[in-house]
Amino acid sequence: MIKRENIRNIAIIAHVDHGKTTLVDAMLAQSGTFRENEQVDERVMDSNDLERERGITILAKNTSLYYKGVKINIIDTPGHADFGGEVERGLEMVDGVLLLVDAFEGCMPQTRFVLSKALALDLKPVIVVNKVDRPNARPYEVVDEVLDLFIDLGATEEQLDTPVIYASGRDGWATAEYNPEQPNSDLTELFELIVNSIPCPKCEDDAPFQMLVSNIDYDDYTGRIAVGKIERGSIKVNMPLSICRHDGKVTRGKATKLFTFEGLKKVPTDEVGAGDVVAISGIADINIGETVCDVDNPEALPFVKIDDPVLSMTFSVNDSPFAGQDGKFVTSRHLRDRLFRELDSNVSLRVDETDSTESFIVSGRGELHLSVLIENMRREGYEFQVSNPVVIYKEIDGVKCEPIERLTVDVPDEYTGTVMDGVINRKGEMTNMAPTAQGYTRLEFLIPSRGLIGYRSELLTATKGTGIINSILEKYEPYKGDFNGRTRGTLIAWEDGTTITYGLYNAQERGTLFVGAGVKVYEGMIVGENARLEDVVVNVCKKKHATNTRSSGSDDALRLVPPREMSLEQCLDFIADDELLEVTPNHLRMRKKILSTSLRAKAGNKKK
Repeated sequence: MIKRENIRNIAIIAHVDHGKTTLVDAMLAQSGTFRENEQVDERVMDSNDLERERGITILAKNTSLYYKGVKINIIDTPGHADFGGEVERGLEMVDGVLLLVDAFEGCMPQTRFVLSKALALDLKPVIVVNKVDRPNARPYEVVDEVLDLFIDLGATEEQLDTPVIYASGRDGWATAEYNPEQPNSDLTELFELIVNSIPCPKCEDDAPFQMLVSNIDYDDYTGRIAVGKIERGSIKVNMPLSICRHDGKVTRGKATKLFTFEGLKKVPTDEVGAGDVVAISGIADINIGETVCDVDNPEALPFVKIDDPVLSMTFSVNDSPFAGQDGKFVTSRHLRDRLFRELDSNVSLRVDETDSTESFIVSGRGELHLSVLIENMRREGYEFQVSNPVVIYKEIDGVKCEPIERLTVDVPDEYTGTVMDGVINRKGEMTNMAPTAQGYTRLEFLIPSRGLIGYRSELLTATKGTGIINSILEKYEPYKGDFNGRTRGTLIAWEDGTTITYGLYNAQERGTLFVGAGVKVYEGMIVGENARLEDVVVNVCKKKHATNTRSSGSDDALRLVPPREMSLEQCLDFIADDELLEVTPNHLRMRKKILSTSLRAKAGNKKK
């Protein structure tokens, strides 16, 4: 075994919005990765449009920098629980982790998840308490919380003996001895800690080449690119290779191009040695979790088991009256090809075919995981419809079990009673309650995953937008029993046409409208939320006709309440079992599965 002293491989792991990508920005800037006059965007690692718009990391990214002659390969991982698969496979490439924790929020559900994965792989952790300069920061309490979490997760004595550093990723400084009056000026202490605390890769330089594919990149010119850490040996351009497939078969391939990561660029190279992270081009059908080996020594490496999906939705061809008006890709073949192509890089996703060629069951880690796929597809020009998310049950020892999530809610003190009532009504059980900042309380619950569907928007309404909600899968438990989901019905369009102020004015007395005037609607489309539990059919296209006593234009003075605009996630939260969401590049339309009012009434009578 040889130690590669000039290489460190680390992953930055944390709960969502604790500052991972911002810290990587500062590390790249201070290591001289960019030219002095180079214009660099904020959160430069978030390269995907959706990541930039939402301010979250969705895909694990590779980068590297140099410090005193040591190459530090960095993997910036997502913080959302829904993208846990990205974290799990990213940890396959590293020897240590920077565990980032917000100096105010402390340990959150995803902190527990990512730390448990890192400890299970026996990776060396370094605790980085970030955002110590924010108001109400409590860095020393947070360190105690993190160490309690280490003990809770069964960390070894060696893992407990982990260094701590205090940082501000936004301002680009870190220090081991935090003094609010004299913060540090740069990240030198963090770089030193990485080089001195994170173990260098131990590898066999002279052994036959072997590498596990942990990520897939794509290039329009060269096609699929396999990314991973070289476990042993070295690789050269045009070297013949064996590929150990998931099904046990061994195929042949060749490395037509090799790249290493330097800053934000992939740099072509002729040879890469053991311990380094490499990108290999030339193997057309390579997949995540397969092993690339020396041509004469095909030995597969074990791939980390990715946690199973929790929610599923049915994706089907759009069959509404407006089908085909917006999208470029509208057929079942288009939909099928796109969904199965997503499986190549989205390791946590599962796609199953149904009895019908028109629909597919897509399973993922959560609503956000599935909604990001939906949003990407609509931006690419796809048109389709999706059902409401449903929980995936498991049978354990002959008992029907459901996923249980650990839910954390931070709310102002005056709303704690409202939140507790809301969660308990959805079969949640309270496990902890503690004050955080002045006037704020943190509530912790264990709640069935199906209890969270639709709850986020309910919480924001109940707390006037002040509640912060986070959850992560904890375990499976026997089915908790039924509960009432949505507490309000819908307003449904009576006929095809264009909405008119007069019709909307009469309809808005029934509840909250989702559409304004001049919008094209069809029979069976959901145009609002009823104030009561039942569904009501309304004629939003109704005109006021001229009579002897009034003109048809006398409704100009009618005042409409602005319609509620629904995001993709809010639509998915809102729709019930008998409803669908029509997704096109330009529109999101909620509708009943049975559009005809008379047929819907007949189906309802049969059900009764």
